[in-house]
Amino acid sequence: MKKLILDLILKKNIRLNEQVHLLIFSSEQSLPKILPGQFVQVKIDDSPATFLRRPFSVNFVDGENNELWLLIQIVGAGTLKLSETFPGASVNMILPLGNSFTFPYKKDEKILLVGGGSGIAPLLFWGSYLRKADFNPEFLIGARSRAYLVELEEFEKYGKVFITTEDGSKGEKGFVTDHSIFKERKFDRIYSCGPTPMMKAVGAYAIKNNTFCEVSLENTMGCGIGACLCCVTDTTAGRVCVCTEGTVFNIAKLKW
Repeated sequence: MKKLILDLILKKNIRLNEQVHLLIFSSEQSLPKILPGQFVQVKIDDSPATFLRRPFSVNFVDGENNELWLLIQIVGAGTLKLSETFPGASVNMILPLGNSFTFPYKKDEKILLVGGGSGIAPLLFWGSYLRKADFNPEFLIGARSRAYLVELEEFEKYGKVFITTEDGSKGEKGFVTDHSIFKERKFDRIYSCGPTPMMKAVGAYAIKNNTFCEVSLENTMGCGIGACLCCVTDTTAGRVCVCTEGTVFNIAKLKW
């Protein structure tokens, strides 16, 4: 898939909580085809401490309005600067990068999308894609507390949403893999993104239950094109760059 370098215009900067912003971009030209699971590399201007582009999963693509959504969690100087961007500003991106999630085969397959923290970002776009293709995805979303749960209304547009919070302030108390849905239901496919310990726990459950499972890794990336080698991970095929061979991997191929 051809990669482009584009200047996108920020239409909206919506603060969802103290750490997370939803940035909605548009372009004067039509956005290229972007698949769920792919990501972009964003150039951070006017940030002396930020030398490299920052990778962000595509949160959503609104084809009718030619919009690209990014979910930004503030974790350092680069993301802080980006979160302070005002509507109307031009932001340079390389896109689309990486691979995508694998489509199910049968319409009656039971599909669960599991996300934690800002790792929910690619699952909204993936859920919308599945729903438009007449699948019926369900979502399991985990967070530290209800204050850290974002985009729930958006997820509810595409399927039933289950919730866990570590403090029990919303949904079931505990981690996502503690949710009762895993005891009550059997799924044909699970897709996950979030903290590595969470994805490892989801992957272990999938292996134990012989369930197809893909995860979207969030390794640190410097270039997004396989040149800097800072996102390398161990797989059954050897050490590979997450940015070019992923970010989506079948758990059977990961040396976890």
